[in-house]
Amino acid sequence: MIRINIAEAKAHLSEYLNRVENGESVTLCRRNVPIAEIRPLPHPQREERPVGIDRGMAVPASFFDPLPDKLLDAFEGGK
Repeated sequence: MIRINIAEAKAHLSEYLNRVENGESVTLCRRNVPIAEIRPLPHPQREERPVGIDRGMAVPASFFDPLPDKLLDAFEGGK
């Protein structure tokens, strides 16, 4: 883990962010007292997630059909 004061972070932020991207953590200090930590986020899921909450859920083709005009009018403030 890297410990740096705020002035050092300001001067070389992009360098430290590159190191964070490579898996290191950086502790930011004010007058050598730790106040915050910058750490890498978990990698996002690589595969596309299926539609819906349940991974085994099947969405019928009719789900993507246009809505009826009466329902669209209701969303737009019509009667």
